[in-house]
Amino acid sequence: MGEPVSNKKDHSTHGLRSARRRDTKQLRLPAFIAVGPPRTGTTWLDRVLRDHVGLPEQVKETQFFVWNYSLGVEWYQKFFVGCDPERPVGEIAPTYFDQPAARGRIATLIPDCKIVCSLRDPVERVYSQYKTWHRSGLVKESFDYDKHHKRLGANGSYASNVKAWQEAFGTENVLVQFYKDLVADRQSYLDAVCRFIGVPLIEVRETGWAEERVAAAEELPRSLTLARFGGRLRTWATRHPSLRLAGSMESGKPLWRFFFAGGPKYPRLDPNEEARLRERLKPEVEALENLLGRDLTDWKVGAFSGGQAPSL
Repeated sequence: MGEPVSNKKDHSTHGLRSARRRDTKQLRLPAFIAVGPPRTGTTWLDRVLRDHVGLPEQVKETQFFVWNYSLGVEWYQKFFVGCDPERPVGEIAPTYFDQPAARGRIATLIPDCKIVCSLRDPVERVYSQYKTWHRSGLVKESFDYDKHHKRLGANGSYASNVKAWQEAFGTENVLVQFYKDLVADRQSYLDAVCRFIGVPLIEVRETGWAEERVAAAEELPRSLTLARFGGRLRTWATRHPSLRLAGSMESGKPLWRFFFAGGPKYPRLDPNEEARLRERLKPEVEALENLLGRDLTDWKVGAFSGGQAPSL
């Protein structure tokens, strides 16, 4: 007669399987990341996707793959533990776009991750980014591209960065979207993202963001000192997600407006400065045209007036 099957062994196996299921939940990582760059409609995308996919709880950007990597992957995973297991997990993280370290870390940790790049007229984008940084207290002086371009993100280097993402993840796993297409037709723009990340199409008119503007960089802060403090507080809150403060400081919310708005409107970009920047960035725009096969003449000659393009 054979030995009886041990119930203890069965329970042990069941316990191991349960532990593995718990570990799998804890180790859940993004299936897609929208890497930006900043000021290209990423906050709007976060708003419309938030009830349809798993995004970091309480915050839009964890900054994990850039500035918080030393906190460890377990710290990052805590942002996703409450996400619906039936929905893909992702992050909208525009500061990753021109960061080779972030690109390499994502490729190592999530090699099959789908990447969304969103591109905007580079002169329009960099001036919008300046206003965002200025009102956060990160830049104190008047706009000076020559002085601040390395801090303003992307540096106009769209083509080289898009190509680097394609090389790291495969062209088929990198979706390149254009801000002007978002402004022209939000539904078509959203449909393309949904198909790419593999979720059912979302009716934009049902999200509350069919016409609403998000994160418009128009007002100076009521106080640059207050804005600098708010920026430090927001960074600290992101690193301590259990306190649930960071979500209250997301763009447009009352606490955010207290720290980062309330002052006069920013001036328009000087037309002579705009023309100079367009000429300077023209080779990079042409390189992007060659890479993607898309006509971007409006970026070379200017399609907006004085830095006041429609803002989401």
